[in-house]
Amino acid sequence: MEQRAQQKLALVDRKHLVLAGVSHVGSFDEREIILDTNMGVLVLKGEGLNITKLNLDEGTLSVEGFISAMEYKEAKSARAKGKSMLSRLVK
Repeated sequence: MEQRAQQKLALVDRKHLVLAGVSHVGSFDEREIILDTNMGVLVLKGEGLNITKLNLDEGTLSVEGFISAMEYKEAKSARAKGKSMLSRLVK
């Protein structure tokens, strides 16, 4: 059985999220944040989203704002989603 690091996710009142296990932030704006985590690509959706703390060495992230959805995707990596339109077309 494959061993992987634990992922911890704490959401308080849909306004404050603390997440452990983050390896990369693919893209972010006030409505959507796309993350690579040790459990796959995680997409956060909401309004007024703001990354208040990010430490990739520790793998931690804090987000504030109204969180309406959290969804794990089966994509290879958030890095590809975070690339510009031009870099995706030039491939």
